Amino acid sequence: MPFSQISGKAYHDATKHSYLSVQLAPNYVDASTQPSSFKVYPKFYRRVKLNLNNPVHAFISLTSAITLEKVYKDGPYKLRVNPSAGALYPTEVYVQVRGIEGIIDGIYHLEVKNNCLTLIYELIDDGLENYIIPGKSINGFIFLVSCVYYRSSWKYQNRSMRYCFLDSGHHLGAIAASAYLHEKKIQLVFDFDKLALNSDLGFENKELITGCAVSGEVQDKKIRRLRLKVPFVCGTDYFEANQFIEDAYQATTLEKSRQQKLEYPQFDFERDKFYQTVWDRRSIRRFRKEAISQEDYLYVVQQLQQSIPTENYEEIEIYSVVHRVKGMTPGLYRGTYLVKTGNFSEKTGYLCINQAIARDSAVTLFFVSDYLNYQTAMQIAGFLGQRLYLTSNYLGIQCSGIGAYYDDETQELLETNKDVLYGMVIGI
Repeated sequence: MPFSQISGKAYHDATKHSYLSVQLAPNYVDASTQPSSFKVYPKFYRRVKLNLNNPVHAFISLTSAITLEKVYKDGPYKLRVNPSAGALYPTEVYVQVRGIEGIIDGIYHLEVKNNCLTLIYELIDDGLENYIIPGKSINGFIFLVSCVYYRSSWKYQNRSMRYCFLDSGHHLGAIAASAYLHEKKIQLVFDFDKLALNSDLGFENKELITGCAVSGEVQDKKIRRLRLKVPFVCGTDYFEANQFIEDAYQATTLEKSRQQKLEYPQFDFERDKFYQTVWDRRSIRRFRKEAISQEDYLYVVQQLQQSIPTENYEEIEIYSVVHRVKGMTPGLYRGTYLVKTGNFSEKTGYLCINQAIARDSAVTLFFVSDYLNYQTAMQIAGFLGQRLYLTSNYLGIQCSGIGAYYDDETQELLETNKDVLYGMVIGI
């Protein structure tokens, strides 16, 4: 069947977990075989070392910065501003810079490992605008997020399709956070000619463009497509193709998203404290089963309801299973509406593949959607996930994403027919 006739929902359904599927395929991997998680171009490419005292450099660097290095028996793990399923970090960032003093107009790869920009393509009368916003030119920045999917599929196989899209959304959220701190507006773009861009960037299906964030002055000007193909450099030291993921990407890229009027969020975070939150953000692995205040919980909900700056949109409905919030009745909530009362902590722990954090948290949240474009919906879920991480950590509340849960049984608890895209937990 042609890709255009296979929906994102079909691929989502094909990656569902159930109690039986998890028992039959426990998915153990040999950590020593993990592919490399950093993409580095050859040393002869021109580079710009990012200086954090330069506001432009600091803005770009903070979108992907390494914030902590942990050493385990199987080697070091470099944690970043954006969370990632299994700390596998399949996402890469490319930045087109145009009209910025001190930086050559060009397309750069953000080399996270060495905190520098690698010039991979110099602009003349061409650029990324033709693929993303035809007829316009951006004096400023165009950020592209891509997924080197094998970094994730090495461990999670077909279900890594979900994690790649969620991780892309988290990374877009990290770009949005840096933009907020550097007082820049950004617009997210999900519907654009990704397939042509993959081809012209030479990605060979080993790397896949997922999302875009634009920041700068928009001008009416025709920019042509890239006049040359960009030489390809693989983002892993070895690669094994997954046809399911490549087909799912192609099909969901061809879907059209819902549309909305562009509106910007209005946050009131204290910037120095928020900056420190971005650097200190971590995924929690254990809760103390303590309650959070109703005031803090409602503040978190309020921030999740703020606008997402995009015209391409899929509505995400958020269900909260409240376990331990002072002054609130334990039970299932849709937004702030109480759907049903009850202590569901053991149930959510079971549903999230028996993960204790879903049982011991103050609140377990599930993001659901009745989408047109699956890829967009998953990225928006990840974008909201990044917002939840930063808002809760800003308040001193811990957070973690949960991508693994029994899909159909979770829908039964939530009493919804909409697809469950993501689970998250907050607490102390």
